[in-house]
Amino acid sequence: MVFLKLAIKSLKNRAFATTLTVISIALSVALLLTVERAKRAAEEGFTQTISKTDLIVGARSGPLQLILYTVFNMGNATHNISYETYEKVKAHPAIEWTIPYSLGDGHRGFRVVGTTQDFFKHYHYRGDQQVKFAQGKEFTDIWDVVVGADVARKLKYSLGDRIVVAHGVTKGEGILQHDDRPFVISGILEPTGTPLDRAVYMSLQGMEALHVDWQDGAAPAMDKVIPREQLTNELKVHNITAFFVGAKSRIETLKLQREINTYEGEPLLAIIPGATLSELWNGLSYVEGVLRMISWMVVAVGFMAMLIALTTTLNERRREMAILRAVGAKSNQILGLLVFESALLTAVGVALGLVTSWGLIAVLKPWIETEFGLYLVGPWVTRYELMYLIITLVGGTLIGLIPALRAQKLALKDGLSVRI
Repeated sequence: MVFLKLAIKSLKNRAFATTLTVISIALSVALLLTVERAKRAAEEGFTQTISKTDLIVGARSGPLQLILYTVFNMGNATHNISYETYEKVKAHPAIEWTIPYSLGDGHRGFRVVGTTQDFFKHYHYRGDQQVKFAQGKEFTDIWDVVVGADVARKLKYSLGDRIVVAHGVTKGEGILQHDDRPFVISGILEPTGTPLDRAVYMSLQGMEALHVDWQDGAAPAMDKVIPREQLTNELKVHNITAFFVGAKSRIETLKLQREINTYEGEPLLAIIPGATLSELWNGLSYVEGVLRMISWMVVAVGFMAMLIALTTTLNERRREMAILRAVGAKSNQILGLLVFESALLTAVGVALGLVTSWGLIAVLKPWIETEFGLYLVGPWVTRYELMYLIITLVGGTLIGLIPALRAQKLALKDGLSVRI
């Protein structure tokens, strides 16, 4: 109790330096915790971009390429899958549901996806979360489209707006516009914080209608263009890019994967999305290490600020130390007092940093979720974050030993008079 009173009075006497030191430690701790929370949210969002899907099937290529163009809308497939093959695999007795995916076109930099209404029924992300509508409904007509939350927000779309799809996935307006076959927005999805927000969804027949009269990847001549009015939902689908699979039993997943990978009718690749996503995230672990290293460097800077503040005030406190010695304080007690001051400064800084981090997350959470798709959920303090706080507290206390040992030596030398 005596140490606490002495320490508080001493710190009050140096209020400005004390405040700056506490603020530097608090900001360091807040940055460390915020980066850790953001890292955790990024990992959670990354690995939970798709859930409750047992297999993703595409043309034979590589697992990472397949997961990138189906789940993250990045890159393109090397080959398509015939719709006949899809129908045969879909009829497998171990399969409960499938979601076909057809890629290839874009709209002002956003991916256009051809699929079926099963997408809205069976696609899950972040555990049990399903695709929901903020406005409107699923596509029912061949010329209906559903847009993701980011597409609607950035392009300022609303229900009933007409959009034109561009040939190929490009940034901006695209190379060749399908302006003779515009679509109408029938629904807008709720924000998910996943790549679903950055895509336009239409029926497989709608995707087929865009290229029904094309030959070998080239647009038809004017006299061979099929009028838009003649194209209906009965249009036959020839190819898709990939499809998602939900098995009737998780136990059958590996066997089903092996059967699809050895399918003789067409070279296919079936991957387990959870395993591939974890592998991909582990490949990005160096980013996590760099962020954590930067955070610890900031904490080290905070410790250096505290060390400088304590050391530079030692000369001013030589008379204080000498008086304490004169009234009977032992050199070890003076050492303990300064170490206690360091621990007190660190504890206050850690507590303030913790509160600051919580406050920033609470205030910025809606904006972060909307802009970056990072959902900051989970406990306020995890086991790892608690460990970081303890390490910071111990480190700040040990840092106080440096000026404390110097003060102990000075107290032994000095008398009541101050050397000028």
